[in-house]
Amino acid sequence: MQQRISINVSAIDYDKTSKEINTQLTLLEEMVHAENDFVVTDSEFAFGWHFFVVSINKEIIHKLAEQMGSDFNKLKGKGMEKKFLTWLTKKMEQKTPRFKLAIKEEMESSKYGIF
Repeated sequence: MQQRISINVSAIDYDKTSKEINTQLTLLEEMVHAENDFVVTDSEFAFGWHFFVVSINKEIIHKLAEQMGSDFNKLKGKGMEKKFLTWLTKKMEQKTPRFKLAIKEEMESSKYGIF
């Protein structure tokens, strides 16, 4: 069974943000020679934000880390998943209006709720 990482996404613009996530992860798949390694869910709308989940096969994160080598280790964050969030956020920042990425398991254990 594949190990997956689930990322909670909060976004002002679902269409733009989900499209950009799809674009970046498709490029990542091409880069590491993978396919069908991620899923983006439909959004739920609340408080003026769209909330949705991106599920990614951890294998492509490992391949990204291998290809980037020491550059991946220099990314901000503790552990591979956090570094991946930093990488994905950097890829999307210029192209997408306000959005926030968080690892789902951590959010569920957070005592602060959504943000």
